[in-house]
Amino acid sequence: MPAQPMSLEELIRALPPEAQEQAREYLEALYHKYQPKQARPLKLDWAGALAHLRDRYTSVELQHEILKEWGD
Repeated sequence: MPAQPMSLEELIRALPPEAQEQAREYLEALYHKYQPKQARPLKLDWAGALAHLRDRYTSVELQHEILKEWGD
């Protein structure tokens, strides 16, 4: 009859103390890797930064300039 597979806790307890610490560090890293990222509110501190150019360019002119920069 095949032996029962060991649980994760049993496997960790069977390790020497140094290896248990390594296992803990690895599991903590995995835990943090798979935690959902907290959504931060969008910063709009750039809004209005080009307000002084409002009377100088139209949105269509800006679109054409952007297309030139992108190489169309």
